[in-house]
Amino acid sequence: MSFKDLAPWHSQSRGQKTELAPFFSLQNEMNRLFNDVFSGFSMEPFSKRGAAATVFSPSIDVTEKEDKLLVKAELPGIDEKDIDITLTNDHLVIKGQKREEHEEIGDNDRRYVERSFGSFQRVIPLALEIDEEKVDASFKKGVLTIVLPKSAESKTSARKVSVRGA
Repeated sequence: MSFKDLAPWHSQSRGQKTELAPFFSLQNEMNRLFNDVFSGFSMEPFSKRGAAATVFSPSIDVTEKEDKLLVKAELPGIDEKDIDITLTNDHLVIKGQKREEHEEIGDNDRRYVERSFGSFQRVIPLALEIDEEKVDASFKKGVLTIVLPKSAESKTSARKVSVRGA
């Protein structure tokens, strides 16, 4: 008895593999066809995007500069009146709603929708003191820009901390 006879991946003879080859190729072709049909519209039953694709969550950039924190949020298709910004001691909260547009479609029309609608909330933790009286927000071309000036305490430069031995 040789090693090939003991190894599980060599347990079938070449003849057995050849006999099953048409079935394997048929199964592979069927899998490819089903994947092509369902992946064209990202409608797989367990799609990677799944239910999260229907929820709107804006992309946010946060930049810390020497004297301020700059927050930018992409909010395309949202009206200025549908945005609410709240500043607490340690968080910046951006809430809003992207309203769904309704349009009539005929009986023979088909529709495929990728856009997301609904309410959203993004909470950004603030690890520094903000001068709340000077906070400013602007909304232009679908981009919300929030300027959060640092308070005098936060602007102090870093200090050296010495390490002492045990």
